[in-house]
Amino acid sequence: MKIPLPAMSLAILSTILLASSLSGCTATAVTVGYSPYLEPIPGSITYGGRPRTRLRKAPVGSIVPHQFNDRAGRSVYETYVVEPDGSLRLVGRRYRYDFFDFD
Repeated sequence: MKIPLPAMSLAILSTILLASSLSGCTATAVTVGYSPYLEPIPGSITYGGRPRTRLRKAPVGSIVPHQFNDRAGRSVYETYVVEPDGSLRLVGRRYRYDFFDFD
């Protein structure tokens, strides 16, 4: 059976597209979003080690939001969770890109 050239090139193109999309699925550390691999950046509550004070009255598992501007001027929104020992664990980070400076 002879396969027509357009159908064959479509199959090759589909295979290349599938391979390139799957190559993006790697197990690397994510630094933006929600991930156990988030590292503190300058401006984070836990940057430079753990804060000296602990949250004694906050319930375990409470969410602590934190907002600041990074060195590039972007708004950064971080989410922390209170651990059983009163320390904070960074669980989420989002950037807000304000292209038109509408604040």
